[in-house]
Amino acid sequence: MPTLIVLRHAKAVSGLEIPDIDRTLADRGRRDAAAAGEWLRANDLVPDRVLCSVATRTRETLDQLKTDAAAVFEPKIYDNDPDELLALVAETPAEAGRLLLVGHNPSVHHLVHDLTGQAPDAFPTCALAVIGLPGAWADARPGTGTLVTVRTPKD
Repeated sequence: MPTLIVLRHAKAVSGLEIPDIDRTLADRGRRDAAAAGEWLRANDLVPDRVLCSVATRTRETLDQLKTDAAAVFEPKIYDNDPDELLALVAETPAEAGRLLLVGHNPSVHHLVHDLTGQAPDAFPTCALAVIGLPGAWADARPGTGTLVTVRTPKD
C-alpha cells in the first residue's frame, strides 16, 4: 500500500521585503523541520521519493528533514492547486513506496481532505499528514485514501 506524506513547509520569515518565492525559514522553522525529520525516522516513514515546491522555504524545510530520498523540485506545487497536487501524486513511479510532498497551504490541506474525506481544522506550518492509499499511485483519487495520522510541531 503506497504511503503519502503531505508536509506543509516550516515557519518562514515575514515576506514584506522579498518576493514570496524567496522567503527563507525562520529559526523556529528550522527547529520544527529538523524535529519533523526525526519523527519521520522514528516512525519508519522516511520517504523513497520527494516532490517539493521550488520555493526557498520548502527547499530549506526539506534540507532540515535530513532524508536521502531523491527529490524532484516541481514548480506546479508552488502554484498551490490541490487538483494539480493530486495529479502529481498519481504520476509517482510504482517503485516508490513512500512519497513525501512538501508544499504550501491551502493546497496541501485541501489535498489531505480531498484524498481522505477528513483533515484537521487547521494545518499549521510544518504540519504533516500520513495517508495510506490502496492500490497503485495512479489510482489515487478523491476519497480513496485513509488518514493514518497527523503531526503538528506542537504534538
